[in-house]
Amino acid sequence: MADCVFCKIGAGQIPTQFVWQDEHAVAFRDIRPLAPTHVVIIPRRHAQTFGDLGDRDSGFLSSLGKAIREIAEAEGVAATGYRILSNNGHDGGQEVPHLHLHLLGGRELGPMLVRRSKESGV
Repeated sequence: MADCVFCKIGAGQIPTQFVWQDEHAVAFRDIRPLAPTHVVIIPRRHAQTFGDLGDRDSGFLSSLGKAIREIAEAEGVAATGYRILSNNGHDGGQEVPHLHLHLLGGRELGPMLVRRSKESGV
């Protein structure tokens, strides 16, 4: 996609220091980190959400698992724990319309969502 910032990063059109890369995906530090370790992992090929992935994306999905393992180890968070987060679509809080995952760690991250009371039912 011509105007997609993550497509441009993945294609090397926007200079970015990758912390990990292969032929299917790249990873780089978030420009507004929310934890001591905050790495963004994106597919090189444009996909807006996980719902856009299909059989032809098995290479990316395999790379994704490898990226998570290797980045967590390199960042020193594999043993203590980390969070993988992907916001998909408007209700999921997705801000950039290109599939991406956040690997966060380096401190206790707390609950993912605030738990609501039993009365609310949600």
